[in-house]
Amino acid sequence: MTDTSSDVADVLRFHERLEARNRILNPLSEAKLDLLGRICVPGEGARVLDLASGKGEMLCRWARDLGVRGTGVDLSPVFVADARARAEETGVAARVEFVEQDATSYEAGAGSFDVVSCLGATWIGSGLAGTLELMAPALAEGGTMLVGEVFWHGEPSQGALEAHGMARGDYADLAGTVERIAAAGFETVEAVLASPDDWDRYMGPQWWAGHAWLRANPGHPDEEAMRAFLRRGHDAYLRFGRAEMGWGVFVLRR
Repeated sequence: MTDTSSDVADVLRFHERLEARNRILNPLSEAKLDLLGRICVPGEGARVLDLASGKGEMLCRWARDLGVRGTGVDLSPVFVADARARAEETGVAARVEFVEQDATSYEAGAGSFDVVSCLGATWIGSGLAGTLELMAPALAEGGTMLVGEVFWHGEPSQGALEAHGMARGDYADLAGTVERIAAAGFETVEAVLASPDDWDRYMGPQWWAGHAWLRANPGHPDEEAMRAFLRRGHDAYLRFGRAEMGWGVFVLRR
């Protein structure tokens, strides 16, 4: 994302449209989301805070299947509305709440959550280290943090960096990512990594949703910008991202 509010609003609006068919807003299968819950939820009644919670699928599934109580925070009114509807659909609206707010400004009580997560949105802290620092105060003693982060399969090509609008130091390879986590004061005790199929099932529905939106909105003021945004993402993934970019959820302890 860029640093102007108008550009951030544009990117958010485009993602709301592109991810209309995605329930999980990361390259992660339902089975792996459930696996994460079995790994890190200490028991029924555990308190979970999810920053940049998207459509709330993680909290809703864990509340339904593992008995957690949770709070999700997200900037998008569209995603928050979807999350609240999902909570009603899964029968857990009394156990989870979703707050429409910039996650960077959300104030949680110190040590008030057993699990604190931010999956795929480390931009909220201007990078991995800043996001871990943002998450840590809410974590209870002995609790677990989850951070979803991009990593490179080896040294990224210049084409990949340019296609994704990244600088060489923005992300590391897998081992380097774990080293960055350690430098921030946390130990990686588990990891659940995206497979190529997880990536495909995350990206593919976005292409469908983007084209469906364009067909349904001819002449819309956003039409050309939306078409260009869709094309850039499509080409970046197929030419570079699928081969060079990984993603994973890292399970952390202090």
